[in-house]
Amino acid sequence: MHNIDIQLVEMTLDVMKYAINRITNTSPELGQPKKEEELRKLVGETITPEGIGGEYAFRLFRDVLVKATVPIDHPRHLAFVPASPTRAAVMFDLVTSAASIHGAYWMEGAGGIFCENEAMSWLVSLTGLPKGAFGVFTSGGTAANLSAMVTAREYWRRNPDNQNKKALVITSAGAHSSIKAMAKVIDADVLLVETEDLMTAKDLKTKIDQLNVHQRERLFAVVATGGTTNAGIIDDLDGIANVCKQENLWFHVDAAYGGGALVADSVRHLFNGIEKADSITIDPHKWLFSPYDCGAVIYKNPELAKEAHSQEGSYLEIFKDEGASGFNPSDYQIQLTRRIRGLPLWFSLAMHGTDKYKWAVEMGIKLANLAGELIQDREQLELVREPSLSCVLFRRKGWSPEDYRNWTYKNHKDGFALVTPTKWIKDEVAETVARFCFINPDTTIEDIAAILETME
Repeated sequence: MHNIDIQLVEMTLDVMKYAINRITNTSPELGQPKKEEELRKLVGETITPEGIGGEYAFRLFRDVLVKATVPIDHPRHLAFVPASPTRAAVMFDLVTSAASIHGAYWMEGAGGIFCENEAMSWLVSLTGLPKGAFGVFTSGGTAANLSAMVTAREYWRRNPDNQNKKALVITSAGAHSSIKAMAKVIDADVLLVETEDLMTAKDLKTKIDQLNVHQRERLFAVVATGGTTNAGIIDDLDGIANVCKQENLWFHVDAAYGGGALVADSVRHLFNGIEKADSITIDPHKWLFSPYDCGAVIYKNPELAKEAHSQEGSYLEIFKDEGASGFNPSDYQIQLTRRIRGLPLWFSLAMHGTDKYKWAVEMGIKLANLAGELIQDREQLELVREPSLSCVLFRRKGWSPEDYRNWTYKNHKDGFALVTPTKWIKDEVAETVARFCFINPDTTIEDIAAILETME
């Protein structure tokens, strides 16, 4: 055992050295993809009866496996919705794991949950929701959307007439894929307002008026989007909120990607109406510079969420005792077991201050606008639509879908950049186009220009 302890200390030093180098490295490698059989040939069997030893296993990860991955915070990772956790947040993620705190109940995790709640209070303040609104950190937008919709459905089912009805949700065609996935889990149907652009109050009212009597009886919620992942489009939140109030429908805003922009003065007005939502999803691991996994769901009335999610069990009864009183995160979302995933965000906010966060988000918006200008200056390129939030859709004139795919794979294989195509639907015609999504404030205009040059 003594020898094992010494080995563990030595290996820990190696791991910490790697972690420090990774955190302080301002020019990380993009990484190059490898097929499974190639990786298997390079590393061999790693799970064996005798074990291969920690030092050797770590060396395989450091020298081979991690180099076949793409760091989410690479300045030229502009695909999907990347991320750019602050170095403070990454460092405190190590502390979070080492602290070994179970974050479900106050009785076990009071100090850590207190920190999470400090960060959550700031998030809630960005939304403008009324006093009493609060939320909890989840594993991401999918879990947050699901938690919100379970709450909404259970509230709807308070009416005995709705007990045996299959629920129905309306959202837009531009909504995130997790909305459809969430609906499958809760056995609800989804009706789409067919627009890739912003969903307006008029669009929503028209869709509702088209429902037959049976469908209208099953309709319980509307999901609007506060920044679509494809194009950064923000729905008519204020108008939709008013329609939901008139129709007595739960109003949920999925701002998983775009919610970070609530901190940015330049675009905050685009979210007017979000303060009327019954629930909101925001992912700090997207545009609020937290490590994976860190989503958040916020409720106007948290007690409704508690009624829907609080779990029963003989071994859990102690958590309801007066001596164990406090905020129990497991009561407000679908997970019981959970890590204190909001801690890295809390530490980073405490260290840097909210003004730095505002600057970093504004930089993503600025980079998108600069990219738009560079695209317009190139004869062979053109914008599909004006940049929205930190998303830019553009086309290379004359390119086919295969050209875009080949371009993506070449840049990725070369370890240069990860930029992927998407589809944009206009007048019922789907077109393959290129897409940038800017999160990392360390991305430079030179990075953007270099990527655009690969399309010539």
